[in-house]
Amino acid sequence: MIHDYFRSFNLFSEDEIEEFLKFSELRLINKNDYFIQEGELCKEVGLVKSGIFRSFYTSDEGKDMTYCFRFPNHMIAAYSSFVSGCPSKESMQAITNAELIILKKEAVDELVKNSINWTKFLKIIAEQEYLELETRFFQLQRDSAAQRYETLIKNHPDYIQNIPLQYLASYLGITQRHLSRIRKDVSF
Repeated sequence: MIHDYFRSFNLFSEDEIEEFLKFSELRLINKNDYFIQEGELCKEVGLVKSGIFRSFYTSDEGKDMTYCFRFPNHMIAAYSSFVSGCPSKESMQAITNAELIILKKEAVDELVKNSINWTKFLKIIAEQEYLELETRFFQLQRDSAAQRYETLIKNHPDYIQNIPLQYLASYLGITQRHLSRIRKDVSF
């Protein structure tokens, strides 16, 4: 799986992928445990091998607001904290048991130093994150909650049933009651 993931970028030699694997470690995260919590420094990135994560922040009213899900073959990090060295403004929690391939910041720096391909890879990932953020912004501005729900089902049909309703409702910006009505109207 890891080899296929990195091969899909058409950047890396097999030796570069093996170098990544030497620097990386496998981490198991239990359901409801955190990859990172708000206020911590993010000093590592992960590639989701299995499981589902949610990213959320705490509102001024003390309510957690889910704004993103991470599925297998997605990178996970509190990116602004990772880049800036400032405390994270978000938490990332496993909503199922999960496996991550972890790479510490020092290892990322070493890979970048050894090969321009890792710099290119990080640029691609940053661009993908930006595009995802832009898409999410426009979804919230233009699409109804039902349309956002249908998009989530279309893009991640194998995982949607594993996301608790309160996180789905928060992600969609609606109440659980409204989500129940939408789910009745939308067929899988």
